[in-house]
This record gives sequence, structure tokens and C-alpha cells, in this order.
Amino acid sequence: MTRQFPRPVKRIVVKVGSSVIAPYTMKASTAQLKSLVAQMSRLNQNGIEVILVSSGAIVLGMGELGIGARPSDLASLQAMAAVGQAVLMKTYSDLFKKADTQCAQVLLTWDDFDSRARYNNARHTLAAILSHGVIPVINENDTISTDEIKFGDNDKLSALVAGLVHADLLVLLSDVEGLYDSQNGEKKIFAEVKEITREIEGVASGTTKKHMSRGGMTAKLDAIKIATHANIPCVIANGEGKDVLPRIVAGERVGTFFFEKEDKTLARQHWIVFGAKPKGVVTIDDGAKAALLQGGRSLLLPGVVSWKGHFKIDDVVVVCDKNQEEIARGVSNYSVADLHKAVDKQGQREVIHCDNLVLCKR
Repeated sequence: MTRQFPRPVKRIVVKVGSSVIAPYTMKASTAQLKSLVAQMSRLNQNGIEVILVSSGAIVLGMGELGIGARPSDLASLQAMAAVGQAVLMKTYSDLFKKADTQCAQVLLTWDDFDSRARYNNARHTLAAILSHGVIPVINENDTISTDEIKFGDNDKLSALVAGLVHADLLVLLSDVEGLYDSQNGEKKIFAEVKEITREIEGVASGTTKKHMSRGGMTAKLDAIKIATHANIPCVIANGEGKDVLPRIVAGERVGTFFFEKEDKTLARQHWIVFGAKPKGVVTIDDGAKAALLQGGRSLLLPGVVSWKGHFKIDDVVVVCDKNQEEIARGVSNYSVADLHKAVDKQGQREVIHCDNLVLCKR
């Protein structure tokens, strides 16, 4: 019995982890990458658009410079990424050429998702690349990223990219066969997961491998939540499996399959919840909380009791109750300076309009 996808797979995002690229040493496994590139090229030539999100820059940079232990300071990590990214792209470029396919390097930062204008520009750029039959090879721009660089970030990046390009499927390739259920002394793979519950998350917390991405399976499940909320099904599978990508696209029961959420989050709401970085926190009183939880209500100024952060107009903020539990996220119509100036709270414009406010799960 084959798997059923919600729609024909015409566009797929493939994330390849460092454990697949350099499984044993800090040098690229050319044979393994050659196989994956051949599979992606075959899909591309058969009319399925492929977007590749690839880790590996830091570990390859360490190998090039003969550094055996992963640096702990940001500047050194960025230096490793700068050296390794050149090696990574040369490897991909050579392999794709041999497979009669062209590839393009695309480096993104979280700011490209945080800014709505840059988010839309990235979408248009990727669409233009795909229109020429070229496979984008995406990585986080670790060299200039100011956040802590850690293996596992590309799981989230791949999910955000899948939502950005409206992919039909997200495949996370690693060195594991899927999500393992190791409860009751048994070790078997979940064939399907309809919803990521706390029980599933508890199982995942024990599957992290030290030689793999630092986020391990927990990071993968966080990424899958992002994708499935955008109505994109996901598969976790072993990147070393024979013809793993064509078999997955054909519906073969490879790895662990995660169903898409039926209640698809609209594109702008998905960006508010997952794509944008909150710039502050707005705390509300019990009356405003009750009103928001009814749904379809805007956050009005009289319900705001405090705020923190350095947000401006049109920045995304977190809305919390007095116990600092998150209620919602939304786009603020006020800056911090505006809130300080707002003495008369009655009759003023709403802090967050209902169209720009997304409730957390009740």
C-alpha cells in the first residue's frame, strides 16, 4: 500500500544533513552525494522541481583547515563556514554538471524571513531560478549570521523554505531510518505520525545523536510542525538508502511520514507565527485575554498592562497574559514609544488588528 499525498508532488524541498554529507570524516562523502545529486537531477528532469537545503559548511571548513574539535566562539564558526561553503558548493556544482543539471547557490539569514518584503523577494528569486530548470542549493548564511550557529538550524530553515515556495513535500535526510519508538525495550520506526503530540516529542528527545546535528530529532520535529501547519507533508528518512528520493515521491513507505495539518494556516498567519522573529512582548489583562480567546477580536489599547522589547510599528510581538503565558502573536500598530505616549487609552486604534493576530493553541 503506497502513501497518499494531499496533492501531486510537483515541487519538493530536500534537506541533507551534515551526517549524510560527511558521515565519518570531515571530508565530503563524494559517493553518497553523487547518488543524491543523481536522484535529484532525475526528479528535476522528470518535471519535479527540487530545492535543496544543505548543511555541511562548518564541518567541511573544519576538515579543510585540519581542525578536529568544533570551535565554540562565533567568529571561528563563521570562519569555518566561509571556508566550508566554498568546498560544499564546488562539490555540488561539479556533481550536478556531471548529472546534466545546473545548480545555484542561495544563502539566506533569518532576517530574510523576518522582513516581509525580503521574504517575498526571496520567493520571487527562487521561483525565477526554478523556472530555468536550475536546482537552488540553499544554506544559512552562517558567515554573517549574528545568532549562535548550531547544527540543526537547517531543519528549521528547510521547513521555512518549504512554506516560502509552497512545496508539496519536505524530505529530511539524515543518518537514521526515521523516528524511532524505543519504548518498552523495543526499537521500531514509526511508519506514520498524524500529529506531533507531547508523547511523540518525549520519544524524540532520546534519539539525538552527538555526531549528528546538535538539534537531533527534536529539531526535526520542530521543523515538521512548521511545514505541516503550512499543509506540507514531511518524511524523515535515511539519506544513504538506495534511490531514497524517487521511492519517497512514488509513495513508497520509506522512513517516517508526517501528515499535513488539515487546518492550513494562511500564508501571512504562517509568517507571523513561524517566519518572523518577535521583537517584544505585550502583556494583557484578563478581560483582554478572554476577548481574544473568543476569536476574531482585535487587541485594544485599554487591555494592555505592560510591554517590553524594542519593537516598532509593523513588528511582530508576542501577546502574553499576566502569568507570562503566550496567548497570541501579531503585528503591532504601535511602537514602544507610541505605547509610552498613549495616556488616553479609550478610542485609540487597536494595538493588533484581528487580521494580523494569530492565537496559540487553546
